[in-house]
This record gives sequence, C-alpha cells and structure tokens, in this order.
Amino acid sequence: MSKAAAGTFAHSGVDDSGKYPVHYRFNHAKKGNQHLVVVFANFSAPDEYGWSNGVFDSLRSNVLWIRDLFDEKNSYYLCKGMDFELERSVITLISNVMNSLGLTPEQCTMWGGSKGGSAALYFGLKYGFRNIVSIVPQFRIGTYVHTQPTVAEFMMGQVTEENTHVLDNVIPDLVRAGANRGANIYVLSSPQDEQYPVQVEPFLGLFNGYENFNFIFSDSPFITEHAEVTRRNVPVLMGLINFLIDGMAPRIGYVVNGREQPDADRSAIDGYLKATSQVREAFAAPDVHIPSSGEHLHPSAVSFTGSAPGAVRVSLWENGKFLSSPQVGPDGLWSWDPGRSWSVGKHVVRLFGVAPAGYHSPRAEVVFTVSELGARQVVSQPSPVQQLLAPVVSVPAPGQQVAGPVVRLMGYAPGAAHVEFGEGGMRLGVAQVAPDSSWSWESGWSWTEGAHTVECHAVGLEGKESQRTVVNFGVVNTYVS
Repeated sequence: MSKAAAGTFAHSGVDDSGKYPVHYRFNHAKKGNQHLVVVFANFSAPDEYGWSNGVFDSLRSNVLWIRDLFDEKNSYYLCKGMDFELERSVITLISNVMNSLGLTPEQCTMWGGSKGGSAALYFGLKYGFRNIVSIVPQFRIGTYVHTQPTVAEFMMGQVTEENTHVLDNVIPDLVRAGANRGANIYVLSSPQDEQYPVQVEPFLGLFNGYENFNFIFSDSPFITEHAEVTRRNVPVLMGLINFLIDGMAPRIGYVVNGREQPDADRSAIDGYLKATSQVREAFAAPDVHIPSSGEHLHPSAVSFTGSAPGAVRVSLWENGKFLSSPQVGPDGLWSWDPGRSWSVGKHVVRLFGVAPAGYHSPRAEVVFTVSELGARQVVSQPSPVQQLLAPVVSVPAPGQQVAGPVVRLMGYAPGAAHVEFGEGGMRLGVAQVAPDSSWSWESGWSWTEGAHTVECHAVGLEGKESQRTVVNFGVVNTYVS
C-alpha cells in the first residue's frame, strides 16, 4: 500500500462480549450508504489495523477495522493455543456491528491482504458473507507461521505437526466442502510473489464450481516481492471495492445501483458504539498525587505518583506526544520517574487508565511549572498557602465491598510523616508514610460485617494535621466457619 497519511477514525472501541476482547475502529457510511466493509490486518499494518493509512477515507460505506493483537500477539484472527474462542469473539464483533446497522451478510464485504487476506477468506466463506476480497493470502497458515515463530507459538501453544496440519486446512477444507458457493470472491496474487507457488497456486482449482470466483493475476516486471503486489494494484482494488459497495460484482448479469438511505435510523449502531467505546465513563480516571496541580518544580525534580484502581497501567501524554505507560500495582498505585531534566515553563500532562480488557478511562491532567528556582522556592518559602494535603485512600474504593475479617487500607500522603485513622470518634490506628508518600495500614482485628465510615488525616513532621478524608465501604464474609 502507498504511504498515505494516517487514516481518520470516527470511533474506537473494544467489544469484550466474547472470551477475548476485540479492539476495533469504525467509520459511518457517507450519504446513507447501506454496506459494511470489514478490514483485516496484514503483518506490517500500522498499530495492527490493516488499510488504516488513509486509503479508505473516501469510501462511502461503513468501515470496520479489526485489530489483530491479542496479548500483544498476532493470531490470524483465529486462535490462541488452538482455542478458537478467539475466532468466535471476532465474529461476535462483526455480527454486533452488522446487526446494529440493520444489515445482512448480503450487504457486507470481507477485505484483507496477506494475513488479512487469509482471514477475509476464512470468515467470508465460513459465515456466508456476500463479498470476499483476498489479496496475496496464505492458504497454508500453519506452514507459513513457522516463519513467524512468535505467531506460531501463540496460535498453536505447542508447535506440532498435528497443529500445523489443522491450521493448514482451515481454509482449504471450507472450499472443499463448498462453503458459501454463491459468494463473490476476488483473489489477487502474482507470479512475482515468492509465496504464490506454495500458498496460492495449488488451491485455485478448489474453487471450480463457485458461482463467481475471480482470480486477478498481476504479472509485472515492476513487482519484485510479496508486499509490492498490493501496492502495485491499489487503483484496481479501489475500483473493485466501489463496485461492491454499490451492489455490483463483475460477471453478474443484473445489478441494482445505489440503495442509499440517508434518513436511516442509526440509534442501534450509535448505541453499540457508545457501549463498546474505548473510553468508558464508568471507569474512573486516574489520580495524580505528585506533582500537585500548580506546583513549581526544579527541572531535575519532576516525578509522578498516583492511583488508578482497576487499571493495569496508565498512559501519560504531553502535547500529543507519548511519555510513558507505567504499570499499576495490585494496590492500585503507580509511579514514574522520567530520569531526565524537564524544559523550563508550564507543562500540561494528560493521562488515562487502561483496563485489563484494553479499554480506557476518561482523561485526567496535571498542570505544573518547571523553573530553575522551583526546588528552592519549595524549601525556602513554605508559604501558609502550601497546606498539608489530606491523605488519598486508594484501597478500598468508595462503596467497595471488602472481604473480611481483617481490613486493609492503602493510599498516598505527600509531605506527611504518618496517617491516623478513626471511626465514630474512636481512634483506630496509625500508619507510617514511606519515602515515596505511600502508606498501608491493616487493622489486625476482625471487623463487624456491614457498612463502615473511616476518617483519616495526615500528620506532618512538625505535627501539623491535614483535613480529613472519609472513605465509606462495606465488610462482607467476616466470619469463616
């Protein structure tokens, strides 16, 4: 494909209704077009989304890009350790989008190149989609992934002859069985593609008897290897997809053009996109404990700590530039030391939490200023305005039901020496604050089952107390038989 500008995407989301969360991008059709193009990724696709470099921006149809990245590995959208629930998670996403648009498989095109071309063939044949465009695919998937060891290990678990044989035959067995004989199928390959003699040519005869199977044989001295077959044929492919979107397929005697519905009800697809959006409003944004908003810092004294309950990592950005993605610990706490000097001036760092399934929290931000006098200002000018901050309680979360009988509280208290705890006017205990501002306190006794309201406050080295922080939580399963 040409190195066009990166594509634009109206929606990004994660469908976690199946066993494996599936990431996707989606653009609505233009002028009411009633068609869906599903795009599968090749090995070198940007961010593991195929044809996402802007080449599809002008398409009139709905476009669904599906990411082939599961536990940071490629899978041909098929399996992990021969567990084909991964495939079922992918077809669930496709079905959810198609049904939300009020479309049928007759109004869908499966599209992909190389690895994505194999996926387009597999899903198109197996699940009865009307149009299949497969560009330089691999038919013998098991054999091919031996050249990609990490992919082979991910897909097979144990890389054996038996597992290789199963993956080699997932597509040929569908064709031999005559799956979806009425589909409009377009396969593109080239004698200059080093994969053609083993991965394509031996299987073309299997399509005898298919009503509209088309093989585009691109024979050109300007093609020298696998990836160039696609790049060389982009204009032809764009013309083909526009025919398919308009309901026309070469070699069909009667076609109907158009079928736009500009006033079609989009509430179902809009509801699905909102429910599976990559940014989930119910997933709380991370907190930043250090630096505090408005703080002045020396260029060499910038570091970050905070909490993000429910997240596995946080992602930090400034001016659209990625900074870091520190892991979140089991206690919900995270930290990042850049290990470098920061430029003098105002800084706005934005961040979000990332859940285990891959969706994001809303954005948070911290604004601070870096100056050469920053560190001296903090030490030499302990202004009355610089109050001791109330402690942050990260565990338990507000309203959380905590398994008893012993309860543990954790959090941060920047600038404090220790944190004191109480409930109903009764002092419960005290926790020392570590150098990184974290604290942890465990009661050591059995709590009564039910609702609890604990107050805590920070105490500085000089004995100054902060304002109170209140956390409400419930204790369950207190007694063990």
